[in-house]
Amino acid sequence: MQKYIIKGGEKLEGEVRISGSKNAALPIIAATILNSSKSTLYNVPDIHDTKMMFEILKSLGAKVEKRKNKVIIDTSKINKYEIPEDLMRQMRSSVILAGSLIGKYIKATFSYPGRM
Repeated sequence: MQKYIIKGGEKLEGEVRISGSKNAALPIIAATILNSSKSTLYNVPDIHDTKMMFEILKSLGAKVEKRKNKVIIDTSKINKYEIPEDLMRQMRSSVILAGSLIGKYIKATFSYPGRM
C-alpha cells in the first residue's frame, strides 16, 4: 500500500478532476428516452455501465455522440421497446430503462438484468 507523508508548514495545492456519479448518470440517461429529441449531458463517467446504457439506446434507435466532457443523445428515432438480452445481461441496473420505455410506449420487453 502506498502512503503519503505530509510534513506541516507547506501549502498543498493542485487540481483533481472528479467524474460524475454513476448512480446519478444512469437514471438521467434512461430519462432521455422520454425527451424524443436531443439531450446533452455533461460529466458522464466513462465506465462500463454508462457504455452499456449507450449501447442499449443505440440498439433501440438512438444516436449517441461523445465530445470531450459531454454526451449528446438523440432519441428522436427510437422506435423499439425491446432491449436485447445480451445487452440487458451486461449490467444489473439496465432495468431502469423499463420505466422510460413504459412511459413512452406503454410497454417494454426485456430479460432478467445482470449476470446470472
